[in-house]
Amino acid sequence: MTTINEVMTRVHRVCDSHFADTEAAVAGKDWPQAELAWHLFSRTLGRHMTRDEEGLLFPALEEANGPAGPTQVMRMEHEQMRALMGQAQSALADHDAQEFLGLAETLMLLIQQHNIKEEQILYPMMDQSLANATDLAAQLQPE
Repeated sequence: MTTINEVMTRVHRVCDSHFADTEAAVAGKDWPQAELAWHLFSRTLGRHMTRDEEGLLFPALEEANGPAGPTQVMRMEHEQMRALMGQAQSALADHDAQEFLGLAETLMLLIQQHNIKEEQILYPMMDQSLANATDLAAQLQPE
């Protein structure tokens, strides 16, 4: 049996890997590789936040426990990440390594703090409190 926490933590690690690949390519000014890695990162993270969390998991938790609470904080952090990603995308398109890497550092700190809250608190809460957690985890399997 796969848990929500297992699946979602795996997706976090895939995003981390694509992000690290992007940073390395930007640092080496390999712009085609940077754009490819960034595309993989932003697509994976975007699907993770929008489809899996905001579209499936957060509504399920809110239905079980009420709308107030941790999901509102997670949504706010998602918006902060999206804003930073937009700025980083612009820096990447301009081939501005210094600007990109500065934004990337801020984005990575936000993502790391966000992921800790999800992996240590939110996902385990979902696995324990949602009657259909196993079914939800199966719907989250990476494509």
